[in-house]
Amino acid sequence: MKWGTAYGSKDVNILYAMVARNLSGEFQLTCFTDDATGIRPEVNCQQLPPLGCEIPSDVPGKWPKVALWSRDLCGLKGIALFIDLDSVIVGNIDCYFQYGDPNDVITARNWLNIFKKSGQTSVFRFPIGGHSYMLENLQADSTAVSRKFQYEQNYVTHNIRGGIKFWPEGWTRHFRVHCMGAWPLRYLRSPIIPKNARIITFPGLPGPADAALGRWTENSMTHTPRQHLHWVWQRLISGQKWRKQLSRYVQKTPWIDENWRA
Repeated sequence: MKWGTAYGSKDVNILYAMVARNLSGEFQLTCFTDDATGIRPEVNCQQLPPLGCEIPSDVPGKWPKVALWSRDLCGLKGIALFIDLDSVIVGNIDCYFQYGDPNDVITARNWLNIFKKSGQTSVFRFPIGGHSYMLENLQADSTAVSRKFQYEQNYVTHNIRGGIKFWPEGWTRHFRVHCMGAWPLRYLRSPIIPKNARIITFPGLPGPADAALGRWTENSMTHTPRQHLHWVWQRLISGQKWRKQLSRYVQKTPWIDENWRA
């Protein structure tokens, strides 16, 4: 799904190319978007499916994704694998279609909230039209539901009938948690591709393009470990906020450009 200006046609085209390199046999990539300009012709571009309700402006999360649970999703049929545009595919993904029961809803694990066993919908598989009550229940009281769960992935975790399933350990990895590691490691080595990883997700910051260059955001500087620690020290002695900045460091990550390309 692509709406607004956070992502562009380049991101869609890169995702298509990554899927083509890492999925056996024929496939169709569908992009639901409000602007199909510049997207390669092989991609099946469709208008964003209507959510059919309003989400209060003070509620966080990507609630337009709930429209994917529609009973009729632009005529699409079968089993779908949803992949966020800021994901990096680093291995063969045939297994994502072969694992579990076709009626299962299977998600990545939310590694930042692991003790609650919650889902993370950067990469999830679902039977199209099989859980239309998810959209219908949101439409019935969108304000109460969205405020209760705050994030769309929390709503999915707690409301799929029969419960969600998780991908096997190791397939879907979180860039900050599994590639960068704890904050001291970030100064000692560049991010790694974990063993057996197939898809690397990038919830929050940094995104793939910035991580490849070794910066936290597009407005950040690329620093050596020594330069970043010096910068944090300068913030400390000048009375600026510094604690979070200590962990917001990433070294250049060459394998992103090797995989995240059209």
